[in-house]
Amino acid sequence: MKNKITAKDTILIAGGSGFIGRRLAERCLKLTPNVTCLGAPNDRCDLKGVKLLRVDIRSAEDVSKALSGKRFNYVFNLSGYIDHRPYFDGGRAVIDTHLAGLMNIVSCLDRSALKGFVQVGSSDEYGDAPAPQEESIRESPISPYSFSKAAATYFVTMLSRIEKFPGVVLRFFLVYGPGQDDRRFLPQIIKACLNNEKFKTSEGIQARDFCYIDDVVEAMVMAAVSVKARGHIINVASGKPVLIRDMVKKVIRIAGGGMPLWGAYPYKNGENMKLYADISLAGSILGWRPRVTLEEGLKATIDYYSKIRK
Repeated sequence: MKNKITAKDTILIAGGSGFIGRRLAERCLKLTPNVTCLGAPNDRCDLKGVKLLRVDIRSAEDVSKALSGKRFNYVFNLSGYIDHRPYFDGGRAVIDTHLAGLMNIVSCLDRSALKGFVQVGSSDEYGDAPAPQEESIRESPISPYSFSKAAATYFVTMLSRIEKFPGVVLRFFLVYGPGQDDRRFLPQIIKACLNNEKFKTSEGIQARDFCYIDDVVEAMVMAAVSVKARGHIINVASGKPVLIRDMVKKVIRIAGGGMPLWGAYPYKNGENMKLYADISLAGSILGWRPRVTLEEGLKATIDYYSKIRK
């Protein structure tokens, strides 16, 4: 019989007010009413039934106070933010948030109650590794952000291997869906296309791996309860490469408008032109595979932005 989250279990979601965290919280509320989110001091959470703890996770003292006396059976760490600034231009703060924040959370948990800990990693950890990227490839960070994610991966897997910590790292590629931050690539393209506007983009020959939010959330829940997954790094993605140019064309077709200015943006320094996952490990360890097709996911996402636009 497979392990599962029950109504008696308690859940902590660090970064629970973000795009993925909120969707995960909604999913977890269907399993148990005991869901708590750990957010930044200015975060808001309007999900009924979810408790919100506001704290600066870079402060060990603040995290200790927030978690003191609380017992959580499952913890999901999605804290932090995507920020590719260089180290000498504020990148130290990015490292502190992702790495020191993770260590503070782990150090302050009541580990006697802990059944599962899911750390969210990033495909950026692979750097310029050849595609399809699979988990045994050595990490090659290209920014403080990807360095901090890679360091967090090593921290969680070390604890799991040496100190019997029930941790697993899920390495996300490009997650998309309704409710994503408007500053991200796909929402910007969708909004421009819905308004039939011109918009800047690169030449678009990068191959990327897009996975729908609901599939990602399901992988997280499955990983949390899987004893077999402990200590592993597992890619979570569609496993199917899509050129950015083709993705833009799909959005234009579904949204019914939009005029891309190809080549208006240069490629980023160190950008991997082929970043898509080998997801065989997710299948063999978790029994997980993505179920939402790109066409279905894009239609649902575009429909969401169309409705809020009106």
